Amino acid sequence: MHDEFLCHVTAYGICEGKRIGVPLGSYRAPTLALALWWLRDRASWIAERLDPQPEIGNIPPSALVPVAGNVPDVPAVLRTWCADDVQQELVADELAAGRLIRIATSDETTEYELLAESVDALRMQRTIPALVVSVG
Repeated sequence: MHDEFLCHVTAYGICEGKRIGVPLGSYRAPTLALALWWLRDRASWIAERLDPQPEIGNIPPSALVPVAGNVPDVPAVLRTWCADDVQQELVADELAAGRLIRIATSDETTEYELLAESVDALRMQRTIPALVVSVG
């Protein structure tokens, strides 16, 4: 069982023709349960900022505008992932097995990525001898 996890959230977009990543947060989770909680919390946080619920009451008039029907609905994808017990179990199993997990979704301008990996798995990878390639 892997006991500690590194979690990251990043948004990627294009700026001057280059793909740029903007870190939205990182967390070193001391347990699997906290890693999963943090990933769901960050996914919900992104969804709420992209698609705030109008009933909150603090949204200025005309701040929300409808988008075309063919634009991917990132907030809905993230909210659905958070509420999907089967997906949560799959992520937990993968992390517990020491594998990197990546949850990503995008709209027409930005890709949102949630990553998590075991600290123990990272340490074990460092103990594997490096591949040395001779050139020349």
